[in-house]
Amino acid sequence: MRILLGLFLLFTSLGFSQTAYQIYNASGKKVTYEKMIKELQKSDVVLFGELHNNAVAHYLQVKVGKDLAKNKSKELIIGAEMFERDQAEILENYVNGSLNEKDFEKEMRLWSNYKTDYKPLLNFAKENKIKYVATNVPRRYASLVYKKGTEALDTLSIQEKSWIAPLPFPYDAELPCYAKMMEMFKDSNHANENFPKSQAIKDATMAHFLLANTKPNSLFLHLNGSYHSDYHEGIAWYINQYQKDILVKTISVVEQISVKKLEKEHFKKADFIIVADADMPKSYE
Repeated sequence: MRILLGLFLLFTSLGFSQTAYQIYNASGKKVTYEKMIKELQKSDVVLFGELHNNAVAHYLQVKVGKDLAKNKSKELIIGAEMFERDQAEILENYVNGSLNEKDFEKEMRLWSNYKTDYKPLLNFAKENKIKYVATNVPRRYASLVYKKGTEALDTLSIQEKSWIAPLPFPYDAELPCYAKMMEMFKDSNHANENFPKSQAIKDATMAHFLLANTKPNSLFLHLNGSYHSDYHEGIAWYINQYQKDILVKTISVVEQISVKKLEKEHFKKADFIIVADADMPKSYE
C-alpha cells in the first residue's frame, strides 16, 4: 500500500508522463504517446513487452488498452502471458460475469502482483465486455520440456495437448533470443538444449492461442515479458511462422538512469521502446 501511495504522489506532484518515461521508435527518435497509439491502431497484434515489476509498464498497459478500445473500427481483444490455458475457462467466466471476483481469485493461479499490476486492465475488459484471453502454456509443461525435452509432450493426453501449441511446434535454435539463453547460462546447471526449448513452448503457445482468438477487423493487445517479443523474436517469430499476413507491432519497456536519450543497446529492440526512469519505485521487489 505504501508503494502505491508513493507512486501516486510521485506521479501527481512531478508530472508522470514528463518525468517517469519517454517513448522512442526503433531508431532512437523520440515519439509522442499519441503518435504511438495512432501507429498501434493500424496493426493486427500489439505485443506489449513489460518488465514484470515496473510500475510505468503497468500504468501504460492500462492507458494503451483504454485508448485502443476507443477505436470502434477494430474490436479490441486482450490476452496475457500471466494466465495459462488450462484455466482459460475460469478467466472467460469471470470476464463475462458468470463467476464472481472472490471465486475467480480463489480458483485462478494468480501472479503475486496480480492485484496491483494486472487486475486494473482485466477489470476494464470485464466492465466494457472486451474479450480477454489466457494464452500461456501451463507452467508444468514448460518444466516438463526443460527436464525431459520436447519429446515428453507427446506423452500428454489429448486434453493436455489442447492447452499447448500444436505438436510438433517449430523451433530454431539459432534464433538470437534462444541462442542468447544458451550462452547466458552456459556455465550453470541450465546449460542444456532443453532450456531455450522450455521458453520456446511458451512463445509458440502464446502465439497459437493469440492467433486462434483474432478475427477480421480486430486488434489483439497482448501482455508479456519483454524477452518474449524483443527484436520481433519469440512470440512475434511464431506468429509469423503460423500466419504471415498478420501485422505485428511491438513495445518494449527498458530502464535507464536518464530517459532523455535512448541508449544504443536498446535500438531496434521493438517498434516502440518505452524508457522508464530506473529510480522509479517497483511494484514489487
